[in-house]
Amino acid sequence: MWLVAAFALAGGLAQLVDGTLGMGFGVTSATVLLALGVAPATASAATHAAKLPTTLISGLSHWRVGNVDKAVFMRVAIPGAIGGFLGAVVLTSISLEAAKGGMAGLLLFFGAVILARFGFGMRIIPTPKSGHTARWLSPIGLLGGFVDATGGGGWGPVVTPSLMTVTSHEPRKVVGTTNAAEFAVAVSVSIGFITGAAHQDIPWLPVLGLVLGGVIVAPIAARLAGRLPHAPMGVMVGGLIILVNSIAVLGSFADLPLPVDLALIVGWIVLVAQVAWKAWLRERAGRTQGEVPTEPTPA
Repeated sequence: MWLVAAFALAGGLAQLVDGTLGMGFGVTSATVLLALGVAPATASAATHAAKLPTTLISGLSHWRVGNVDKAVFMRVAIPGAIGGFLGAVVLTSISLEAAKGGMAGLLLFFGAVILARFGFGMRIIPTPKSGHTARWLSPIGLLGGFVDATGGGGWGPVVTPSLMTVTSHEPRKVVGTTNAAEFAVAVSVSIGFITGAAHQDIPWLPVLGLVLGGVIVAPIAARLAGRLPHAPMGVMVGGLIILVNSIAVLGSFADLPLPVDLALIVGWIVLVAQVAWKAWLRERAGRTQGEVPTEPTPA
């Protein structure tokens, strides 16, 4: 029972981050399972088994509070489901560890783009006028689903920053749409794993814990996403993307001592908190003057 409780706590915390910032549940869950010695394909299968109820509740909760853009949802969910199925089939026979470094580097760039946009009012990449069309959104969904299946998590880290880059939506809409579409991906990935053998050794007690924690926290996280100020929320998304992927990139070159790792992580969190605080002050000042900007004024 203590094992279920421990994973319920981990699942609840992961879902709180995922439901408010658009990423975290899959990556966190897969990382914990891999640390326990679970094989990559089995860890991904277990994570997506846990995602089935958590993403359903999270998606419905975001939908209910108005955080989902229905048109964008369809344009990323369907390609995402296709990419997820293909990724699950591939992972049962091939290891894609070599691709993780390149993906982490790309996501680092996206994180910098988002941080600059919401923290400093700078647009490194202009939002395309046709960013809401399937021409832009379908490749994002396809790639996000494939990465999610092969990495045990990755839908949020790929899709959330991509939608923030190519659309003009406020962060809560991006987070809500990403979370809602993830259910379709979880279903497709699970079907893909069922066709292989990865589902046979799933550690069901940890999965049960992840499900319990995630389902309990999902409605709370959806409400928080709708109430958080736009600019600080965007800063936190960008900061989280940079932190997670910096660890992956640095780890591919050298293993730093634990005290150094902790010092860098704490220093980055403090820096991001300061940028988020200043962004919130600017947003609040704009609202007191009768303006309700969805993002900082471009520099």
